[in-house]
Amino acid sequence: MKAYQRLVDEFSRRIEEGVLLPGDRLPSVRSVSASRRVSPDTVLRAYRALEGSGMIRTRPRSGHYVDAHWRHSLREPPATRPAGASSHVNVRDLIFDLLASARSGSYTSFGSAYPGAELFPREKLAKAMHASARCLDPNSIYDCLPLGNQDLRHIISRRYLEAGCDVAPEEIIITSGALEALNLCLQALTRPGDVVAIECPAFYLALEAIERLGLKVVELPTHPRDGVSVPALAAALDRHPIKACWLMTNFQNPLGSLMPTDAKKDLVRLLARHDVALIEDDAYAELYFGKTRPAPAKAFDRGGRVLHCGSFSKCLAPGYRVGWAAPGRHVAEVERAKLTTTVATSIPAQAAVAEFVKHGGYNHHLRKLRGTLEANQLRMSAAIEAHFPAGTRVTTPTGGYFLWVVLPESVDALEVHRRALEEKISVAPGPLFSPRGKFENCLRLNYGLSWSPRLDDAMTTLGKIVSSLARSQLRAAA
Repeated sequence: MKAYQRLVDEFSRRIEEGVLLPGDRLPSVRSVSASRRVSPDTVLRAYRALEGSGMIRTRPRSGHYVDAHWRHSLREPPATRPAGASSHVNVRDLIFDLLASARSGSYTSFGSAYPGAELFPREKLAKAMHASARCLDPNSIYDCLPLGNQDLRHIISRRYLEAGCDVAPEEIIITSGALEALNLCLQALTRPGDVVAIECPAFYLALEAIERLGLKVVELPTHPRDGVSVPALAAALDRHPIKACWLMTNFQNPLGSLMPTDAKKDLVRLLARHDVALIEDDAYAELYFGKTRPAPAKAFDRGGRVLHCGSFSKCLAPGYRVGWAAPGRHVAEVERAKLTTTVATSIPAQAAVAEFVKHGGYNHHLRKLRGTLEANQLRMSAAIEAHFPAGTRVTTPTGGYFLWVVLPESVDALEVHRRALEEKISVAPGPLFSPRGKFENCLRLNYGLSWSPRLDDAMTTLGKIVSSLARSQLRAAA
C-alpha cells in the first residue's frame, strides 16, 4: 500500500471512530511528515483525498479540519406526512404536565426552549439598564404606549432594512417577547372555529395558543432541511377555509429547517393569490451559521399580508422579554389588541435593549454566540452518534439551537422523558409538538448551553436510557 493511502486510511478511521470530531483541526502537514517519516507532498496528497471524500475541508492559511457537517452514519429524518384533515388541538394538559415536571431542581436542560444564561452579556445588559434608566425622561414614558420605545423601533427598522425588508418604525409594535407578538397577531386575524395552517411538527406554545382561541389546524408536511411544503399548502388552501398560516421560515422549532429563498417567494405569492395572512415567527433569525442572515418571507411581501414577529429573547436578553410585531396592513388591529391586553411592554427593559444594541457591541455578541452554537451542535451530534442506538436519525440545521432526534420506532419518547428526569436531565418529547400527540419516538434537544464535561456525561446517560429502551422492546418483540 502506498504511503499516502496509509495516511488516508488512518485519518479516515480516526474520523469514523469519533477520535477526530467535526470541526477538529487535523495535525499540520509538517508534523505528520515528521512523525510518519513521509514527504510533505505525500501528506498533502492524503489530505486532498480526504477532502475529495467530503471528510475534511481546507481553510486557507489555517489548516485542515474535519468537515463541520460530517455526520458519520447518522441520517437526516424524512419529511413529515400529516393527515390532510383539519382538526381541533388538544395539547394543553400535556404541555403543562411535562413542563411542570422539569421546573424544579438542578437539571441539565436539554428540554429548555432557551439558550443557557451563560451565553449572554448579562453584566453589560445590567449596565445598559442602569445607564438608560438614569436618562429616562418620565414624561417620555407615555410616548411609548402602546407601540413602544421610539429608539428601539428605529433600531429594529434599520435591522429590517439590512435584511431586505422595508418596515417603517411606525409599523412596529414592541411586545413582551415574540410569543406575545404572535398571540396578538393570531387574535387579530381569527375568531373561534377558524382554521389555521401550521407546520408538522409545530412549536408547542403555538399549539397552545391555537387551542386557547378555539381554532382548528391543518398540519402541513414539513422537511427537516427545507421546511414546509408550499405545494401541500396550495392543496390545503383549495380544500380548507384557511384563515391564516403560522409558520417559521427560518430555523423552525423544533426541526431547525430553513426554507430556501425561492420557496419563501413562492409562499408569499401563493398567499397573495388567496388573500391569506402569514404570521411569520422569526425568533431565531439572528442565529444563523452562514455568512449572511437568511431573508424572512416578509422581505418578499408587497401587500402587507405578512405579520412578522421577532425577539431579542433568543439572541440577547431572555429575561427582559422584549419582542416585536411588524403586522403590515394589520398594524391597527394588533395595536388595539396590545392596548386591551398588556397596554405596554416594560419601559426600562425596552430602553436597556435599545442602549445595548446601540453601544454595547451587539453584532460582536451575535458573532460569538453563533460560533458557540455551531460548535455545540457538532458536539451534541457527535455524542448522539457515539451513544444512541442504531437507527437514530438527527437533523443538521444551519442555525438556531435545536436538534430533532428521531429514535428507533420502538422507543417511547415520553418514557425517555420520565427516565431522564430521574437522572436530572430534561428533554422535550415529540408529542409536545403535535396537536394529536404524534411523534411518539422523537425528541427535541437544546444544544444552546454552555458546554462542559457535565453535558457530555448527560448525553452519555441519555444515550444509555434510549439504548436500554430499544433493547427491551427488541426482547419483548422476540
